Amino acid sequence: MRLLNRYLLRQLVAPFCFALAALTGFMLISQVAKKFGALVGKGLPWPVISEVFVLSLPFIIAMTLPMAVLLAVLYTFSHLAADNEITAMRANGISVYQILAPVMIWGVCMAAFNLAFVDQVLPRSNARLRSLLIDIGRKKAAFGLREQVINEVPPSKYFIRASRIDAATGRLRGVTIYDVGGEASRRIIYADSGSMAYAEGQTDLSLRLFNGSIHQYRPAEPTRFQLTYFSVNDIRVKNVYDELQRNTSESIRGDREMSTCEMLSVVREAKREQLEARRERAELILGDLRLLLALPLLTPMAAREPDSAHPGYCDWLRSVQNLVIPGTAEAQTPAQVQSPKLPVAPRARVKLSNWSDVATASDRVREADRRADRYAVEVHKKWAISMACITFVILGIVMALRFPRGGVGLVIGGGLLVFSIHYVGLTAGESLADRGHMEPWLAMWAPNILLTILGVLGLLWVSRESGSTRGGDFREMFDGLAHLARQLRAAVLRRAGVTR
Repeated sequence: MRLLNRYLLRQLVAPFCFALAALTGFMLISQVAKKFGALVGKGLPWPVISEVFVLSLPFIIAMTLPMAVLLAVLYTFSHLAADNEITAMRANGISVYQILAPVMIWGVCMAAFNLAFVDQVLPRSNARLRSLLIDIGRKKAAFGLREQVINEVPPSKYFIRASRIDAATGRLRGVTIYDVGGEASRRIIYADSGSMAYAEGQTDLSLRLFNGSIHQYRPAEPTRFQLTYFSVNDIRVKNVYDELQRNTSESIRGDREMSTCEMLSVVREAKREQLEARRERAELILGDLRLLLALPLLTPMAAREPDSAHPGYCDWLRSVQNLVIPGTAEAQTPAQVQSPKLPVAPRARVKLSNWSDVATASDRVREADRRADRYAVEVHKKWAISMACITFVILGIVMALRFPRGGVGLVIGGGLLVFSIHYVGLTAGESLADRGHMEPWLAMWAPNILLTILGVLGLLWVSRESGSTRGGDFREMFDGLAHLARQLRAAVLRRAGVTR
């Protein structure tokens, strides 16, 4: 069995490496085709352009690695079954489960590697890529302006739309500028024409507009509206660099730039805010009811901490990081201790609480719940995509043994079919979970559960067969489906009393 296990694993190496390289290459070429023109047009040096595509690789590999596992298993076992090697193994008393064991261990190792990759490497690369793209967007923002489209000019809050844009001279025709950066007012600027160029120092973008008007609205004064006409209007957008300026400060991370433990911390904080908002809402409602019934007011409810959202995985990971990377010493607790404050008796209410306070508390509950669900979805997605390697191993072996003469059609068609079902299930489940229609864990794990059940049932089926030559290609499957359809049609006609 040791010799057989090594033989099976050696057979998997070549197709896995080829599938991983081919799939990653295809998706990388797609990314290059989408972004190459915009990056080159901004005059970026080749090392920066290369860095953008290198930082895009981790996200691509996170998706292609499970699919490469499926294609490798399909190719290897369909090849072994077509050459009757599986039949020879089973003739010597080796069961399908013994053949499955080494491949299953390999699938578990691939799942663990993919989980570590998407949990530790991918968030850091996504954060660097996001920061780099923001810095690139600030360089020569005028180059990226498109006609008849509302274009953002980062890092400002200006949005520009022009009917005609001459990138060579910077001339604009039919200009509309939306200024949403001010907290006290909002502006919409219309101009017949204009020009854009970089100011001295090549750090600010200068816009000169001709023959237009400014429509200004202040939210604090909803009854007033200001309209100003101009013949020439100069606008300067700061920090739009002509040269690439790399930002070294830590940017705000989203759910795609966080590890599992970091997202679980956000989930725990959101649950705490949700409990606090529910407590405030309950206090307001109960206080109003007791005031209407002339009952004494209750003391404020004690805040309840949510259950810990940090599993043993985070504790184990933190201990490993402490062994590898020395931690920072914590500051000592100050010697002086403030005396505890005596509780203050709550004042008696003289009027009912404002309904807006209750509505605000309810909105806080819903917002905290949506934020917790959004981050919980990303946590379960990381684990579900990684654990899909184990599911794909079972499905791949079942499909290869059932259709040993499927050939390349089985490898490509069957692999794309399984992965499409899994990917569509994840996408649909993520949308449902983000809207609160489905539990995050169920939405992300449903495709894995469904495909694993199908794989286990298929494994029980093929394990009962005496050899691997009973299966055929896809034509046998289509013939079986057609025969089943004819039987169902005949049964329906018999129930309806129709005879031929």
